Amino acid sequence: MLLSVLYVIGITAEAVTGALAAGRQRMDLFGVSVVACVTAIGGGTVRDILLDHYPLTWVRTPVYLLVIIAAAIITVFTSFLGRYFRPVFLVLDAVGLSVFAVLGTQIALDLGHGAVIAAVSAVVTGVFGGVMRDLLCDRVPLVFSEELYASIALIAAVLYMALEHVGMPELAVVLVTLGIAASVRLVAIAFRWGLPVFEYQEREVHRAPRTGCPGRSTG
Repeated sequence: MLLSVLYVIGITAEAVTGALAAGRQRMDLFGVSVVACVTAIGGGTVRDILLDHYPLTWVRTPVYLLVIIAAAIITVFTSFLGRYFRPVFLVLDAVGLSVFAVLGTQIALDLGHGAVIAAVSAVVTGVFGGVMRDLLCDRVPLVFSEELYASIALIAAVLYMALEHVGMPELAVVLVTLGIAASVRLVAIAFRWGLPVFEYQEREVHRAPRTGCPGRSTG
């Protein structure tokens, strides 16, 4: 029940970020709705397809689609208030990422997969919605270039499995994992933590122009 409530909060927050990204590209309401849906449930859909886990979450519970679209439409008409609610959205996004990571880990483990696949499932669930959002909006996915994001999902997966391994009750495992993962995400935002960036600029080789020997004229 707790994860279901937090999941709704998570997809709502992701729907808002998707709608705002679509608005920056001047999309119509259909485009806004599509990008919001892809952002909110794209990661879970990719995870379920990869793990052969059917029916898909939004197919089993279509009301999630209605929640996402409603959040997107409301965002369109209240976007002028966005700057006032930015701290709230950041917190909700951190919670949503943590919830998605925990769900991804749980589903992989329940299907009988090991720790590595569970960690991959957590990362895919947590970040691939944002990756697809940015690709649809014609920009380099932020998760590949800026703040700690995918790393938070990985931390959540490892922490969840470690706490479960030592025998902590399920509810405590979920609450501790969510609390630590969301807190690390917010601290990373505040202090601009990120992974080392690789920048490669190919050096231009300047070649001297080819000069031919002047020919002699005969005659």
